[in-house]
Amino acid sequence: MEHNKSFIYVIFGASGDLAKRKLIPALYSLYVNNLLPNNFAIIGVSRTNYTDNEYRNKMREALGKFNETNNTAEIEAFTHKLFYKSLIYDNSKSYNQLALRMGILQREYNISTNTLYYLSTPPDLYGTIPQYLATAGLNDQTTGWKRIIIEKPFGYDLESALKLKDELLKDWKEEQLYRIDHYLGKETVQNLLVTRFSNGIFEPLWNNNFIHHVEVTSSESIGVEQRGGYYDNSGALRDMVQNHLLQVVALTAMEPPASLEPSSIRNEIYKVFQSLRPFSSDDVKTNTLRGQYTASTLKKEKALGYREEEGVNMQSTTETYAALKFYIDNWRWGGVPFYVRTGKRLPTRVTEVVIHFKPTPHFLFSNHANCSSCNQLVIRIQPDEGVLLKFGMKIPGSGFDVQNVNMDFHYSDLTNQRIPSAYERLIFDSIKGDTTLFARTEEIIAAWKFLSPVLDAWKNNPDIPLYGYPAGTWGPEKADDLIENKDMTWRYPCKNLSDDGIYCEL
Repeated sequence: MEHNKSFIYVIFGASGDLAKRKLIPALYSLYVNNLLPNNFAIIGVSRTNYTDNEYRNKMREALGKFNETNNTAEIEAFTHKLFYKSLIYDNSKSYNQLALRMGILQREYNISTNTLYYLSTPPDLYGTIPQYLATAGLNDQTTGWKRIIIEKPFGYDLESALKLKDELLKDWKEEQLYRIDHYLGKETVQNLLVTRFSNGIFEPLWNNNFIHHVEVTSSESIGVEQRGGYYDNSGALRDMVQNHLLQVVALTAMEPPASLEPSSIRNEIYKVFQSLRPFSSDDVKTNTLRGQYTASTLKKEKALGYREEEGVNMQSTTETYAALKFYIDNWRWGGVPFYVRTGKRLPTRVTEVVIHFKPTPHFLFSNHANCSSCNQLVIRIQPDEGVLLKFGMKIPGSGFDVQNVNMDFHYSDLTNQRIPSAYERLIFDSIKGDTTLFARTEEIIAAWKFLSPVLDAWKNNPDIPLYGYPAGTWGPEKADDLIENKDMTWRYPCKNLSDDGIYCEL
């Protein structure tokens, strides 16, 4: 790459877990795959006092644990690109010193002023750090681009999201802000666009004429582990639905973009958020459900209930399970319900989108019009990534008895293709200036506006129940009542794409 492609990558919170497990390994993978320029530098920044060599040793150790290759020579060459600067986050002198250190590295290693700042810090610093960077002139794009990557959560609620928006846009342009959602970096999330728009057989059916309902599931088999203190102030709706799952819904429901330009794709995503039907107070009671896992026995071992977890209030009403039914009010999706659920301590870890097609208009092979055995298209995001189509076939023998069968494709079949990690893909896009997979301000605000009535009602209305569900089950039984057809239920996926059933094991 030419000199104007060179850059400095500044990681705030560089001594933290995310930097060690994800960010440095992702940058290393880009380096060994020749996707970075010859001239670049990475500066780790945090409150902890390290020398350059001490930080390099820490990252060598991290790369030995958390990256897919372990080439000593390559790790050594890469870590010589790492530098460190201790910094007090709310002290302007610290940022002036950072600017001086960056200037020295730029001159010494012939690096341009292109700079990317990654905020791998607690959310309460998302407004502070950009402000101090701007005060030190480190947002100036006169001689090179300046970009900020911000981790979720993007605010705690609508009010805090609007406040953060004002703080950021005071000194930074929208084009400089990269709000990262690692879900969108997954190959199979991006494949939603390819599945829809590169295949003539799907797009004509992708509307309310042929689709009965759409289901999005993201389940985790683990509990809150050591994150009890954080999670108890967040909950499933904030932690998963507001960002990850609404973005997946938008990619599933969006109109075909005019081109593959980032602005074109993001415009269509935003239109979906604009079309979400607002929740009324009655809707919250009938079309949402929350739950919290309770103690149980799994494989002969006791599984703690949520309120028994470390850092969790014994009287906590924080939801570990959330399920919603809602509508997208536009021409394509009018009248089609979308069902979204997420939860911790469910039977298996899985994220998938299920398109449930309508039954045939004339019921030759069944005696009633229900969708319990209708065609399904399953797009599996994780694990056992792939695509599954379920359709009816005649059972051999006399008569016309029909059984659903599977036709599937697994990403693992592409054995000669390396699939980059989500962070690797998103970091590379941010270096290139490709904003396609990063959320815009208005998307974030629209998502908070949509969910605010639910959050407020769950917090303030004692009549809305919090259902318990034993750890290792598929959440509260009451969740099945969200599905409007009494003959239908959620799909209960297993870790293997082609299998399903309520008795999937952990």
